[in-house]
Amino acid sequence: MTNTPDTIEELVEQLSLDPDPARGDIASELGALQSIYGEDALKIWKPSSRSGSQSPPDRDPHGPNHAEPGTLRYEVTLNIDAPPSDEGEENSHEIHILVSLPPTYPASSPPQLQLLSRYIGPYGVDAPLFGMVLRTFISRGAVEWTPDSVCVFDGLEWVKERCVEWLGERRSEKKAGELMREDERGRNTESQQDGEGKRSARSGQEPPAVPAEMPPGVTIIEAEPILDRKSGFVGRACSITDPSQVPLILAHLMSDRRIARAAHPIINAWRCRVGNVLHQDNDDDGETAAGGRLAHLLQILEVDNVLVVVTRYFGGIHLGPDRFKHINQAARNALELGGFLDVPDEGNTGRRHGKGKGHGKK
Repeated sequence: MTNTPDTIEELVEQLSLDPDPARGDIASELGALQSIYGEDALKIWKPSSRSGSQSPPDRDPHGPNHAEPGTLRYEVTLNIDAPPSDEGEENSHEIHILVSLPPTYPASSPPQLQLLSRYIGPYGVDAPLFGMVLRTFISRGAVEWTPDSVCVFDGLEWVKERCVEWLGERRSEKKAGELMREDERGRNTESQQDGEGKRSARSGQEPPAVPAEMPPGVTIIEAEPILDRKSGFVGRACSITDPSQVPLILAHLMSDRRIARAAHPIINAWRCRVGNVLHQDNDDDGETAAGGRLAHLLQILEVDNVLVVVTRYFGGIHLGPDRFKHINQAARNALELGGFLDVPDEGNTGRRHGKGKGHGKK
């Protein structure tokens, strides 16, 4: 390439005139990307001019300031649409991606993508997301690269999906933090005759220095929080094969500071069938009669070999009987999300083997 192009159009023209067929493939790919994302979405990237993006410091020895001679680099501006937020946050955000094409792309080398944006919405980009984008074409489970095939579009779409997931996680963390703060404000609220507002004896316990280990093979499914008048209810569920696993799982949950600080961290009920014997128990965790209601829920759903746990964050406003409705719904949401209400195959355990239907997936 005789001179450095100033625009994508000039780059496409130069590549099209190159006798190397691979250069023609790159030119066609650039044209396709402009058709998909818009002509203004792509521009030549130059280290001295980063307008339109906010580039983080170069954290990789093979990053934009260390590219090998002959590497083609351009910036792509993408729009990502996150799910609607309860907090009134904007759902559409721009992200800026640097695309680096080594001289041997696409014949024998994949492209490299780098996230240039410092922020996505109000959240600062962290190292894990930056690294995930950087490894788009080299990580197992990311985008598969095939020699002699152009693949930038697949990589950009994969990055968009990861950024939407990352944004959702940041929103959930923010919501959890707000729940904990509301819960702290409710600590001094006087309790009513039915005991609402009285905190669990476990609430506020300092988590151990070394978190309790989970029993092997146990995975906890967590549902989205249910919010009502500054209180929050988070349901979790997991399969169990023996009653001895229950205290270990509960101890593991209490190792999480966000859970331990709740007014009622581990309201729970469980059922476990060992041979022909059905073992079961429940714990209110300071929320009067809540554990018994969860036990009744498991009984009417006919779910065995499962532990269900609900964490309640109290925001200082008494909900009365509504709190039990939310506790049951949070538990059911976790059971559905974990697939425990699906009709099982014969011989499968930890699933419902009664009437009804569910829509959860594991």
